[in-house]
Amino acid sequence: MKRGLIARMLPDEVFSARLERVRSVLTERDLPALLVYTDVWRSNQGRFLTNLMPYWNRSLIVIPREGKPTLLCALSPRVYPWIKSVTILEDIRPASKLMATLEQLCAERGWSKLGVLDLPKLPVEIHSGLGRFEIVDVPSNGITDPDDAELAMRRNTAGLARGSLERWLWEAPGSIGDLEREFRRAAAEDLVIRIKPRDDKAFSISVALEFCGHWVKVTRAFGPTDEVEQLRARFLHALAKGAPDAGGGYRENLAGPQPYEPGDGAIYALRVEHQGLWYGDTCSGNQPL
Repeated sequence: MKRGLIARMLPDEVFSARLERVRSVLTERDLPALLVYTDVWRSNQGRFLTNLMPYWNRSLIVIPREGKPTLLCALSPRVYPWIKSVTILEDIRPASKLMATLEQLCAERGWSKLGVLDLPKLPVEIHSGLGRFEIVDVPSNGITDPDDAELAMRRNTAGLARGSLERWLWEAPGSIGDLEREFRRAAAEDLVIRIKPRDDKAFSISVALEFCGHWVKVTRAFGPTDEVEQLRARFLHALAKGAPDAGGGYRENLAGPQPYEPGDGAIYALRVEHQGLWYGDTCSGNQPL
């Protein structure tokens, strides 16, 4: 369950342009609507298209080729005003049984065929409940590719993570509780902090942070200055090459259906190792965000 700020940070025009991507694909494939699954962990796509960022629960967003999106969720109607205030969603339907409510909506609109965003990654119980429909896999490539607004939000989040972490290291490391308190006061919704000691004088610290639905990951090292500088140089070398070198580096795709999945992506976390210490950052292309 998330604990920080959820708010509308982007104007309607950004979401209108994103939904136009969906409608173009629906028109091209002659599909009446696209089904987007979302839950507390797999929220990248729903957030990108509607700004829905669930604290808990799972939902289905139905985006028709014509008209406004509909949200099917099992949350109490008492939270619907809040959902409408932080998303572009206006039509919200109670759905304690997601598939039964979806069938009712499709019957109302005469739909027997649906597109599903990234169908192979749909939870099995949702997938198996679509048996009465003709379903078509609609890959997210081209639909949820980061735009300028997405990059700006991730850049802002990465700056928050770097600034607080590097300040904590510069001022002589205190307690992890102090660092977490600073992130929480800056409205981090979700937060994971991990420390990997090398010895009693050096360690690496990694922060995975979510701000307004935008995940980033930043890793820094504390130790002898020359070793930390060599580590940073190794990171920049791996970044410039476009792939981690032999130093134990790896990438995680942050802009996929869910954060921290393996592989390259338009927005990714790159981390490298040197002499038992780690350095990493959130990047796009060959540059840190």
